[in-house]
Amino acid sequence: MGDEEFVHASGEGRSGTGGYAPHPYIGGRTAVLRALAAWRMQWPGAPRVVVLTGSPGSGRSHLVAGFLMLCDPEHRKRLPLDDLDPTTVPPDLPAPAVPAAEGRTAGQVLWALADHFGLTATRGADIVPELAATPDPVTVVVPDVDRAGPVRAADEPARLVRDVLKPLAETGTVQLLADVPRALAAEVIAALPPGQGQIIDLDEPRWADPEGLAHQVETSLAPEAGAPILPYTEDPGARRALAEAIAERADGNRLTAQLAVRCVLMRPEGFDPADASHLPGSVDEALDLHARRLGADPQTLRLLLAPLALAEGAGLPLALWGPLASAVAGRDLTREIADGTLLTGPFVEAAGDAGHAGDAGDADGGGRKLLRLVHPGVADAVRAGPADARDAQTRIAMALLEAVPEQDWSRADPYVRDHLAAHTLAAGLLPQLLTDPGLFAHADPVSLRTAVEAVPYETLGAPARTYLRTAPLLTRSRTSVVMRAALLETAFVEDGLGPYADALHALGLGLPWRTLWSVPLPGVTGVTVGSLPRTPAAGGVAGTDPVGTDPAVAALPVVAFVVPEGTPGSRTVLAKAGAGTEEASDSAVLVHQLLSPGLVDADPAQILHPSEDIRAAAPLTLSQDADCVRVWDRQRTEVVAALVSDVPFTDADLSPEGVLVVATERGVKALQIPLPAPPPAPAPLSAPHSAPVPAPAPPAGAHAAPHGRTGDGM
Repeated sequence: MGDEEFVHASGEGRSGTGGYAPHPYIGGRTAVLRALAAWRMQWPGAPRVVVLTGSPGSGRSHLVAGFLMLCDPEHRKRLPLDDLDPTTVPPDLPAPAVPAAEGRTAGQVLWALADHFGLTATRGADIVPELAATPDPVTVVVPDVDRAGPVRAADEPARLVRDVLKPLAETGTVQLLADVPRALAAEVIAALPPGQGQIIDLDEPRWADPEGLAHQVETSLAPEAGAPILPYTEDPGARRALAEAIAERADGNRLTAQLAVRCVLMRPEGFDPADASHLPGSVDEALDLHARRLGADPQTLRLLLAPLALAEGAGLPLALWGPLASAVAGRDLTREIADGTLLTGPFVEAAGDAGHAGDAGDADGGGRKLLRLVHPGVADAVRAGPADARDAQTRIAMALLEAVPEQDWSRADPYVRDHLAAHTLAAGLLPQLLTDPGLFAHADPVSLRTAVEAVPYETLGAPARTYLRTAPLLTRSRTSVVMRAALLETAFVEDGLGPYADALHALGLGLPWRTLWSVPLPGVTGVTVGSLPRTPAAGGVAGTDPVGTDPAVAALPVVAFVVPEGTPGSRTVLAKAGAGTEEASDSAVLVHQLLSPGLVDADPAQILHPSEDIRAAAPLTLSQDADCVRVWDRQRTEVVAALVSDVPFTDADLSPEGVLVVATERGVKALQIPLPAPPPAPAPLSAPHSAPVPAPAPPAGAHAAPHGRTGDGM
C-alpha cells in the first residue's frame, strides 16, 4: 500500500465535515483547505503568502497535492465538487505556476518560473524583478521544498528559501504558497508587513485534524482498499476502533500511522489489535516494533535500510543495495537482503524504471528499477540512528569507487557515475576525488556542480576550480558527454593544465577540437589569421630571428590580435590622415604564432592574409553570435564543432587548414578542428565534357562575411 492509497479516503464517511464529503485525496484537513481556498481567491483579510509546514510525516506534501487538484481546471472536472464543503473549494481560476522543487536547484526552480511565464530575463537575478513588474499579479505554488536539490549535503532547501521564496514573497505582488521545513518557514515571511504572510503548522492543534487521520486509517484498513480479510479489517466496528487507536498513538503524524498500517497488513501474524504496545508512536518506534515482531534485530533492519536512507537522486538500483548495505555494516548482508522482504517491505517501495532524467540529477540511466524508502521521514529516522553517518558515507563512497571498472567512467554504473560525488561530499572527502577528468566529463553536471559548489573554494585543487568555472556551460543546456569533455579540454588549456586536457583526449571520445594554445589577454577586439613570408636571404620569417627556422617551410602561420594601444609587445597601427600622410590610431596589433604558443616580433604589414578565393575553397566555414561560434562542413552543410562561452565573443577567424581562433573578453585561444573527409566522388557523367557542379553555399544562418570569416549564426 503506497502513500496515495493511504490518503485516499472514501466519500462515505462524513463525520466531522459538517455533512459534506471529505476531499477524496486528502480525506480531511477541512480547516487548512478553507484557509488555502481563501488565499487562492484573495479573500479580504487573507494573506498573500502562505507557508505550509510541519514535522516530517505531517502530510503537508499530500495536502498541497490535494489542494492543487482543486486549483487545476482539468482536474476539477474529475472531483465531486458539489459534495465538498464549498468553503474549501477555490473558484475556477487558471492553474497556478507549480515549479517542482524536488531534486532541483534554486536556479532551476527560477528558470522553471521564467519558462512558465514566458519571461525575457537572460540572468537568474532578473527573473523575480521581472515577475514583480508584470501587469497582473501571478500565483506560484512551490511544493516539497524539503526535497530540493540533487545533492542532500549541499542544503539546497535553505538556498531555495533564500534565493527564490523569500524574494518572491517580498515582491508585494506574487501570491505565493510554499511547503517548507519548519526550520526555514519563518524566514520566508520575516520581512513582510503584518497580515501579508501566514505560517500554517500542521502539528498545531487548530490544523492537526485527528478525526481526519482516523478516517484515513479506517479507509486504508478496509478490504475494499486492498487490505486482507482479517477480524479487525472486515468488521466495521473493529476496524474503526483500530483506526482510532492507531491515529491516537501516532499523535497526528500521518507517516507514523501509515507505517503502522503497512506493518500490520504486511505481516498480520502476531499482531493483537487490543494491545496498544503494538502500535508505534513515532517512525523510530515503527521500525523497532516491526523488527521485533518478526524476530529480527532492529539494528539489522536499520543497517539494511541505511543505503536507501543515504541514497541520492530518485533511488538506489537494486543491484547496489546488497553491496552497499554490506559496506555500511562491515559484514556480508547479501542473504539478509534476499530473505528480508517482510522485514524491509513496509519501508521500501519501487521508484520505477528510470531512464536518464538529466536536469534534476536523479536518473539511473540504465533503465533499471530503483528502490527508495516510502517517505523522507523514514530516511531521517534511519540516518538519526546510532551509526556514524559520516563513516557510513565513507564506506559507501569507497564501495562505489571500487565498483568503477578499471576507473573507466564510461563503463561505470550510472548511479555510481552521477552520485559518487554526493556521497563523497557527505563523507567530507570530495576534494580528494576531484582530480579525474573522466569523472568531470561523464558525471551528471548538475549533481557534480552542486556537490563541488558545496565545498569551501580554498580546499579545491586546480582541476576542480577549472571544473567549477566551466560548470555553467555544462549545466545550462543538455550537453553531451563529448561536448562536456571538449569544453573542459579547452578550459584546462586556458588554466595551464595541459596534462588534464591530454587526459580528456585519451578517453577516446572523438572531441571536435584540440586546443593549441590560450593567451589571457583582455581587450582583444579582432583576430585575423595569415602567414609571415620567409626572408629570401636568411630563410627566416620577415621581422623575426631566423635561427632555428626550417628553410623548407615557405611561411609561418600566424594570427594578428587587435589590442588596445600600449599593450606590451604590440605595434601601433598607422592610419591614413590625408595628403598621403599617416598617423597613429588608438589600436595596436600583436602577432602570435597560429599553431603553437608564442608571440612573434614582426611587422603586421608583412602578414599575408588568405584571399577570398582560398577561403571559399576551404572545407570549413564558420558562423558567430554573441556566445557561440559554429564551424560548418561546407560540403555537407552541417555543424562539426560548436564552441560556447560564458562571456561574449569579440571576434573569430578560421584558417583554411581548420584552425579556429576566438577572442573573448578574457583572451584569445586557438583550436584545431579536424578537416572533414572529402565527400565521395560523383559517378562519371555520360557527357564527356560536362561542366563541374559548383559547391553549395553555406547553410542558412551561416552566411559568410567578407573573406568567409564570421556570420550571423543560427
